[in-house]
Amino acid sequence: MDSEKDDIFHNIKFVNDVPLILSVEIGRAEMNFRQVLSLKKGSVIELNKLVGDKLDAVINEKLFARGEAVVVNEHMGFRVSEISRPDEKIGVSND
Repeated sequence: MDSEKDDIFHNIKFVNDVPLILSVEIGRAEMNFRQVLSLKKGSVIELNKLVGDKLDAVINEKLFARGEAVVVNEHMGFRVSEISRPDEKIGVSND
């Protein structure tokens, strides 16, 4: 039994050092190719989120958390307000 616990601990320690990219999305927009080609400096793209909606934190295209943008020493930051469930989807609020 102790060998099993050691294996699990080893596996967890192994993945602790795997680098992940976390992205915070302010919203999404669906566009066709023609619309993308017509974008130029100054173009405005309407996103699916409303002002005040929680932002999505995403890891490998999977929703990880929701929260709000904050300022941290002149940099953008993200304050986590909820950790998502595995069945939640990006951009779909469960409020």
